[in-house]
Amino acid sequence: MRSSISNPETECMSDPNYSELPSAGLPRQLAAMIYDSLLIIALLFLAVGIVVALNGGEAVRPNLLFKLYLVAVVFSFYAWFWRKSGQTLGMRAWRIRIVDANGNNPAWGRCYLRLCCALLSWACFGLGYLWRLFKPWTWHDRLSGTRIVSLSALHKARQQAQALAAGATAEDQVKSETEK
Repeated sequence: MRSSISNPETECMSDPNYSELPSAGLPRQLAAMIYDSLLIIALLFLAVGIVVALNGGEAVRPNLLFKLYLVAVVFSFYAWFWRKSGQTLGMRAWRIRIVDANGNNPAWGRCYLRLCCALLSWACFGLGYLWRLFKPWTWHDRLSGTRIVSLSALHKARQQAQALAAGATAEDQVKSETEK
């Protein structure tokens, strides 16, 4: 049974304001991208396999429609994870999250805009990403109104709150035993 008494310390930990978290560093972002690229490769194998199966087991000649299909698969991967939870699996592993200006998961339009702008950041020899070394945002962060935040500070705060709660519980037990 759930208690109706609210605890301000745990309440703020359960519903954090993501917009106040610090921006994630470039190494974490790149590490998450490498992790996600492995998942995307597997997803593309599956997507191509479906097309080959529909083509009667014959190889598919690369054409514009097929290339657009593969780009749509990759874009949908990112947009679905970002919209649903604010994190891809790689981002979850590296404790980073994408948020809009209000600290919420980005809307579908922002997700797709960010992906298009990220392509621009790569097309300029990665300068859009390298910009993160000098500013707390990348070009595609700025252009799409999103940013990648680090959840490490939030994780540490939750651990401290749990430790405090556990310490208070242990102290309460000792006091009740000494009073007996």
